[in-house]
Amino acid sequence: MAFALPVLATPTPAPSLVTERTSPRSVRISVTDRCDMACVYCRPSLKDGYVPAEDRLDVDAWEKLVRALVAQGVRRVRITGGEPLLFREIVEVVRRVRALGVEDLALTTNASRLAALARPLREAGLGRINVSIDSLDPARFRMITRGGALDEVLEGIDAALAVGFDEVKTNTVVLRGRNDHEVEAITEWAWSKGIVPRFIEVMGVGEGAKLFRTDVVGYHEMRASLARLLADDGARVDHDRGPAKYVRSRDGLHRVGFITGTTDTFCDGCDRLRASSTGVLRACLSKNDGVDVSDAARADDAAAIAQGLSDAWAMKPDASWKGCTEETASAVNMRATGG
Repeated sequence: MAFALPVLATPTPAPSLVTERTSPRSVRISVTDRCDMACVYCRPSLKDGYVPAEDRLDVDAWEKLVRALVAQGVRRVRITGGEPLLFREIVEVVRRVRALGVEDLALTTNASRLAALARPLREAGLGRINVSIDSLDPARFRMITRGGALDEVLEGIDAALAVGFDEVKTNTVVLRGRNDHEVEAITEWAWSKGIVPRFIEVMGVGEGAKLFRTDVVGYHEMRASLARLLADDGARVDHDRGPAKYVRSRDGLHRVGFITGTTDTFCDGCDRLRASSTGVLRACLSKNDGVDVSDAARADDAAAIAQGLSDAWAMKPDASWKGCTEETASAVNMRATGG
């Protein structure tokens, strides 16, 4: 049975930023819009009035959706949220997605529940993991996350390292006057553990729109604060691995990544699609436009999902777009869209 796909905006074909691609190679699947933290750049508070969706996709629907996307050329999958480890069947999602033969399977987490789940996730086939950590000071961490416990996160990171993921990275959103003085300390701590630290400019998405014009610490400023540690090389992106730019350490043994969504938008070359927890395909983080393929996913209608992908991809902005600095970004709910 074929479904008519609900479109959240009228698809307006435009010159793609990925001129050599007619479909995405990468998809970020937000398995839940629930989160147990309320980071200042993401949510207004723990009690922000947001009601989690009741019609989230289940494991079977995610498997069918991702299978259809893989058939259309998707090769890399990142599992996100909300906080993906709150999804009760997260290990089964990993196991089923891995069985679909994707080239790269990764997950982003706040690590509050990682200590107990690191080994099951690794055994299920998860290859890489990114952990959000915005401070190494317990009080400051609690303030930025509005209640997060740093010791739980550190325990989760140690568990991830112990089970031997292919790669462990950290993500730190750098905020002026709050944690910008910790960039060097976080870098040295991460290197001491064999982790690649990454520093993110606060972006004007959702709650971040209240911060990014005043609190953003740009790439050049962050890099300058690490001058004694980093080589004078230019920053380089990893092929087929997203927008982060990496710089080597002076001894050549380590790297630091920078994600510059505000001072140097990375729309050009974006090959990413997002799938919300309710089955809406979106081609851009800074817009709410999308196509609802939830019914098609539940019914295993691969043709309808393929059409939904095509319609969503047609919404990709053209080369004049400036990503998360556009005004539309402030209306995006990161929990609902997926980080």
